Amino acid sequence: MTALLTSRSTSRASTVQKVVSPGGIQAWLVEDYAVPLVAFDFAFAGGASQDPQGKAGAVTMMAGILDEGAGDLDADAFHRALDDKAIEISFSADRDHTQGRLKTLTRNIDAAFELLRMAVQSPRFDDDAIERIRSQMIAGLKREANDPDAMAGKLWREMASPNHPYARSARGDLDSLPTIQRQDLVDLRRKILARDHLKIAVVGAIDAAHLARLLDHVFAGLPAKSDLTSIADVAIAPEGGRKIIDLDIPQSTIRFGLPGIARKDPDYMIASVVNHILGGGVFSARLFREVREKRGLAYSVYSQLASFDHLAIFAGGTSTKNERAAESLSVIEEEITKLADEGPSEDELAKAKKYLIGSYDLRFDTSTKIASQLVQLQLEDFDVTYLDQRNDLIEAVTLEDAKRVAKRLFAGKKLLVAVAGRPEGMVNS
Repeated sequence: MTALLTSRSTSRASTVQKVVSPGGIQAWLVEDYAVPLVAFDFAFAGGASQDPQGKAGAVTMMAGILDEGAGDLDADAFHRALDDKAIEISFSADRDHTQGRLKTLTRNIDAAFELLRMAVQSPRFDDDAIERIRSQMIAGLKREANDPDAMAGKLWREMASPNHPYARSARGDLDSLPTIQRQDLVDLRRKILARDHLKIAVVGAIDAAHLARLLDHVFAGLPAKSDLTSIADVAIAPEGGRKIIDLDIPQSTIRFGLPGIARKDPDYMIASVVNHILGGGVFSARLFREVREKRGLAYSVYSQLASFDHLAIFAGGTSTKNERAAESLSVIEEEITKLADEGPSEDELAKAKKYLIGSYDLRFDTSTKIASQLVQLQLEDFDVTYLDQRNDLIEAVTLEDAKRVAKRLFAGKKLLVAVAGRPEGMVNS
């Protein structure tokens, strides 16, 4: 366990250094010499929402090819160089960001960061690598083509943010992927991989001076400013609606949701506690108790809050027999209405707060988890001091707070619902 978690009484924030390179690149660093490893996480603003029109999946493809050959090394040679020194480098993209991760033994740190520099600054985008990644993405989409969970999720996204980039799949579709050309990937790399919105976190056996030199080595050659397409904010319509994809299967997969609360909203942490009481906690949650334990309607049911750069949502789901789908949804709606009308009990609030505070340490039990958490905090525009404030914010939630925010989240709103299956007694609305 790293120094970030030496004891509950120690300030987490105090273990984080803010390192600035000679070239002006900033990173958050936690020095830890317990093991000779370095975990390096970073993210650029700009994810799948930057896909060109008609080319959904392009940013995901671009991210997937960054480590498929760079500089004078083709894909095979690049991966051999990684394997020879047990270096891990990977890239991915979500809706709002393109992310990278490196993990290396300290004895190989210079070689690792040189390979990372090559991947970031001079990826090859060879035709054979592009076709290989394209084929892998298409194969994954074909596997999901008749998957009810994937189908319900896709329909719900389209209902929640119609005609918006968030409605598109981050991994594209079977029509868009074949249209993506090498130049599209080259252009996207130039647009997104820039220094102005770069967030970095490092955990491990490295000091600030060494890290500062490596930051410039890897990133100083990138453009100073990104060239991102402006994305509009979007909100889920509160009047709800219901759409069904007809599938001849014995079960119905249900996805539901409402407008959420943005991550920087003062009520967000209170909303997290309320959601835990409703469907975020596994065995203690109301939905689990009412849907699974009392009625045996489904094996699993959940709810969550999600906040993207341009959309905040409350969402959840379950799967159940077609003949019990309407009943399951009705129970979910009843529990949401009850929580809005009455709020939680003192006992529910106490248990939720205890769990959320106690489980926070599990986000920091490895170097890679810590680096990931520190990058996420930066992406959400929080200072390192949030590490010490987070549990206090949860502890401060009162019953009156929870009742107020439950009303704000749920009162007077109807669920937006997408279903894949043949649910008896349910129709489109």
